[in-house]
Amino acid sequence: MPNAQDITILRELAKRYMEVALSPEQREKERLWILHNTGRGERPMVLIDQIPWHEMDVEGSLVCKVSDPYWRGVEWGLRTRLYQHKYMPADMLLPPYILYPHVLEDPGFRGFGLGIQEEIRRTDAANSVVSHAFIKQIADMDDLEKIKPTRLCANSEAEERTEREAHEIFDGVAPVCREGIIMHLGLWDTISMWQSVEECYYMLLDEPELLHAMMERMTNITLDWLRDGNEQGLFDTASGICHCSHTIREPFSAHLTNRPGTTQNSWAFGLAQLFSSVSPDVTREFELPYMKRLFTQFGDIYYGCCEKLDDRLDVLAELPNVRKLSCSPWSDPNVFAERMPDGVIMSNKPNPALVAVGDFDEMRRQLKNTIEAAKRNNRTLELILKDNSSVHGHPERLWEFSRLALEIVS
Repeated sequence: MPNAQDITILRELAKRYMEVALSPEQREKERLWILHNTGRGERPMVLIDQIPWHEMDVEGSLVCKVSDPYWRGVEWGLRTRLYQHKYMPADMLLPPYILYPHVLEDPGFRGFGLGIQEEIRRTDAANSVVSHAFIKQIADMDDLEKIKPTRLCANSEAEERTEREAHEIFDGVAPVCREGIIMHLGLWDTISMWQSVEECYYMLLDEPELLHAMMERMTNITLDWLRDGNEQGLFDTASGICHCSHTIREPFSAHLTNRPGTTQNSWAFGLAQLFSSVSPDVTREFELPYMKRLFTQFGDIYYGCCEKLDDRLDVLAELPNVRKLSCSPWSDPNVFAERMPDGVIMSNKPNPALVAVGDFDEMRRQLKNTIEAAKRNNRTLELILKDNSSVHGHPERLWEFSRLALEIVS
């Protein structure tokens, strides 16, 4: 339960947050994102996410002071959004209400009941960049029993308590809205941590039946989660973001009308990053059969992350409900824009390494090349700077990217 000091801190942050969220600037950005996501965009949209916050605090505004652990998480969200709006807003949207998350019986349900065995090497003093050596855990069909069916279930008592507390804290200052679950459907990311990436490549050649059996078991468990979540209305319809991209197609005000938190009203994202180093046929055999079963459950899908998809865009076109495709730093935007399916948004990822070292001349060149490629092929384009592991202690480099990208797209 938050104490009086916690409530005072949260209300003050909420006041500042709502001043921004209700501003004319935010309504204009909301309008632009709605046009963008409905195929009528006026210009490429720009967003920054996955920020190295441990390098960002230049004024002490990111120091959390709330004692209650649940509401401390909400405080962190408010502080980071206010900071980002001040220093590197790009086209960031702030929903005009305070989001507070579900409380689950098992917050780690997506781990399939199987932990990760690994050796870890940390590569900087802040422990922000970590190298992992994963140890193989599924060696034969009998080991599939290690992948446990788990339940997606809200803690009803905690949900009632946090809803009551949300109103006690924020009523009179800001509306409140429950932030739902956004499903990460990249099952191969999980498998690669259970087995190691190298071992997965060997298994594609030597043990394909075991990999298929793993994917079948994980897909069935995931379908059970989706059923559970739909029955309880746990999926996100309020945040307006999925996999670092804004997804709204109507004003945020529509999300305060108690829209059911079901998969059909929600976005999810999928990816198979380790398949960058295998043929498109492997994607068709080992990814598509399972993702087709999962993606049909959702209204919209964002597909891809850091992998290069240029040579398998025709394969991915077979997946249902895909609205955005990731054009990663490893992709050739000219090839990507030419080959991608019609009616899908080209979600380009500028190279964060250029920001980390401050090479903005090359960043400018690459952004202009990507914009020209999208325009030449009549593609709707967004520029999503993510995977910012470090800026080497220079937060102003992210601020400069925000200014530069908006200058180029305007």
